[in-house]
Amino acid sequence: MSEPTPTPAARLSPGDEAPDFTLPTDTGDQVSLSSLRGRKVIVYFYPAAMTPGCSTQACDFTDSLDSLRGAGYEVVGISPDKPAKLAKFRERDGLTITLASDEDRAVMSAYGAFGEKKLYGKVVQGVIRSTVVVDEEGRVEVAQYNVKATGHVAKLRKDLGLATA
Repeated sequence: MSEPTPTPAARLSPGDEAPDFTLPTDTGDQVSLSSLRGRKVIVYFYPAAMTPGCSTQACDFTDSLDSLRGAGYEVVGISPDKPAKLAKFRERDGLTITLASDEDRAVMSAYGAFGEKKLYGKVVQGVIRSTVVVDEEGRVEVAQYNVKATGHVAKLRKDLGLATA
C-alpha cells in the first residue's frame, strides 16, 4: 500500500507571500523561514541527498555561500530525506549550507515543488527541483521550477544580478 501523496499547491510567483515553515535540520536544530526575516533566503528543493545531481547542486551552493551571504542571502536546501541522512550528506560532501528535512513533503507542496513530473519519459509524483528566493519581508522575489542541477547556482547568481563567485 502506498503512502498518500500530498496535493501540490500552485506554483509561487514573484510578489506572493512565501509560506512559512519550521523544519528539522541535519544538526538536530530547526530552521524556520520566519527566523530568517530581514535577510534574503534562497530556498531550494531537491529530490534526494547523496545523488549525483543533488550533490553537484549542494556543492555549488556551498562553494558560493560566502559570496551569497556577503550579498545578504542565506541558503536552505530542503529534501524529503531524514535528518540523519542529511548529516551524512553534509559530512561526505563538506557542505556548509543549511539542510532541512521535509519528510511529509508538506513544505514542498506549499511551494509547488512536489507533484507530477516526467522521469525517464513517465509521469510520476515526486520532488520538482525548484528554487525560490524570498526577500527580507517574506515575499517571493524569484521562483524557478524544473531547474537543472548543474550550472543552476551560476544561472541564479546571474538572474539575481550577482557577480559570479
